[in-house]
Amino acid sequence: MTAAPQLVVHRDKELMAQAAAARLITKIVDAQAARGFASVVLTGGRNGNGLLAALSSSAAKDAIDWSRLDLWWGDERFLPDGDPERNYTQAKEALLDSVPLNPARVHPMPASDGAYEVDAAAEMYAAELTAAAGPEDHGRVPTFDVLMLGVGPDTHVASLFPELPAVRESERTVVGVHGAPKPPPVRITLTLPAIRSAREVWLLAAGEDKASAAAIALSGAGEVQAPAAGAYGRARTLWLLDAAAASQLPRDLYPPASP
Repeated sequence: MTAAPQLVVHRDKELMAQAAAARLITKIVDAQAARGFASVVLTGGRNGNGLLAALSSSAAKDAIDWSRLDLWWGDERFLPDGDPERNYTQAKEALLDSVPLNPARVHPMPASDGAYEVDAAAEMYAAELTAAAGPEDHGRVPTFDVLMLGVGPDTHVASLFPELPAVRESERTVVGVHGAPKPPPVRITLTLPAIRSAREVWLLAAGEDKASAAAIALSGAGEVQAPAAGAYGRARTLWLLDAAAASQLPRDLYPPASP
């Protein structure tokens, strides 16, 4: 039985980003103390990039041993390397270029100017994940400490859009996406089975345009119609919201907003 998601609602998107960054720093430091390394899956979009920018400006980021952090991505726009619309490009600008990461432990999804089309590129990323999985992971992907996902106004997470084939995938861990309703139409994404391998899944939503999506996903909707409803972690599922995104939720679902 999957534990019910926990909700944390902050006053506004800036406070949400700062609090989520502080929460992530603590989670990474604790994992490194326990096992020697940490594994995190990043998300793009305005909320994911806002969290990375808040982390970059936090003095507490120096508590992280950046050389012992594995970074993966939940999805990527299949565009040329360095394209400003790629999640990897935006993450580099927001945080990654300013911290001493070990390049061998940073795993961006393939770009479109490589030698492979999108479905082969997805298979390559799946193989990279499998190679990084150890016997203790009991699966074809590492057991991520934290996997972060932005929630779209249509309830999509990663590049899993309502009713499209990728959200129905039950075997593969990474797939190519064709005909996404949000540009660009061609993408690479982790699937729900890969997402659910994470110890903790954090869903980020800020702004009034996310309020309906949060309400639908948290009301018992099916994952094919509302992919965010199918995103949950092995140990914990955490929704991090601002007051605007939580405005359509029943108040008994979450504690009072932080100051």
